[in-house]
Amino acid sequence: MDYAPSSATRAAASTKIVIAGGFGVGKTTLVGSVSEIVPLRTEALVTDESVGVDDLGAVPAKATTTVAMDFGRLTLADDLVLYLFGTPGQRRFWFMWDDLCLGAIGAIVLVDTARLDDSFSPLDYFESKGLPFIVAVNQFDGAERHALDEVAYALALPDDVPIIGIDARDRESAKRALVRVTEYALQRLTSSLSAKVV
Repeated sequence: MDYAPSSATRAAASTKIVIAGGFGVGKTTLVGSVSEIVPLRTEALVTDESVGVDDLGAVPAKATTTVAMDFGRLTLADDLVLYLFGTPGQRRFWFMWDDLCLGAIGAIVLVDTARLDDSFSPLDYFESKGLPFIVAVNQFDGAERHALDEVAYALALPDDVPIIGIDARDRESAKRALVRVTEYALQRLTSSLSAKVV
């Protein structure tokens, strides 16, 4: 009788997290800061064609925009890989969100406190899909700081939705957001399974 060698490893499992938010909030930066591979970016130049279509007022120096997705990878263990998908922020590319979110365990909604209005549509999207999400306030240089409970109140977040502060440029900070959304997704799954058993 043949036996598999004891050093044999099982096939790697993978999971998927989506990074979403408004235009220019730092999604591409977050994926790039934490990915172990050079991220796949579908960037296009912002041109005069955007005038009247996209609101560039809050980010006038932004020269490129994501038109399909950002993609990164993070190996968590020999047999566990995390795939990151950053959504396009401009409304005209939101038709891609359903495909990008397919199979995801959760999402991070990245927020700029100077442009909270841009956060409501992504929040509504994930609530309507029932996909677990957390809110990550991008506390980049020059951003006005607000208490997280004040931001949660302004966004009318349900009490159970986690909100954290991060710096999307910092690898450790970005990793904390990934850990938190994973914990929250597992918590939601466990609660759902417990409710079905009762």
